[in-house]
Amino acid sequence: MHIAILTFEGFNELDSLIALNVLNRVKKPGWRVSIACPTARVKSMNGLVIEAQASLQEACDADAVIVGSGVRTRDVVADSELMAQLQLDPSKQLLGAQCSGTLVLARLGLLDGVSACTDVTTKPWVQEAGIDVLNQPIFVSGNMATAGGCLASAYLAAWIIARMEGIDAAASALHYVAPVGEKEDYVSRAMGHITPFLEADLKPA
Repeated sequence: MHIAILTFEGFNELDSLIALNVLNRVKKPGWRVSIACPTARVKSMNGLVIEAQASLQEACDADAVIVGSGVRTRDVVADSELMAQLQLDPSKQLLGAQCSGTLVLARLGLLDGVSACTDVTTKPWVQEAGIDVLNQPIFVSGNMATAGGCLASAYLAAWIIARMEGIDAAASALHYVAPVGEKEDYVSRAMGHITPFLEADLKPA
């Protein structure tokens, strides 16, 4: 399984790197989580420079893709050449979008007729794209999930784990990263946001 986290120039560290960490709580052969970028290196909104682990083409072929957020997402969606490279297909992939990543899915036409979540700053831009924005941390429609708020990235990662490896695996990943002294409460609350969207026939971990 390959999960790619699309990460662009000006990315939000919390959005890409929390998802990267939570997803990597799954320890099994063949499970691969990659930061996928349009260039060899990208700089975050706070000056952190990271190296790409995968190309956009590899991301388009991945089993699951999270579209990360950042302060330059409007530049991304205005770049027709870059957007043309994002050949994403919810009939073949799990697709997630974090905060302004929702704007990318909207501009790709993948959210037509679908409500979505995003952050407060991005909300008016997503609405301008004709998308109904919900006041909740995560929303799932079929194979697409959108999340709003940096720390909701853990929910998005857990949803992908649950879909691929089961509910128990998702809960275990969240339990590992949850604060000491409130692990059970955190996992219960987080899974409460996710489980209503999961199919009844999910396999156990």
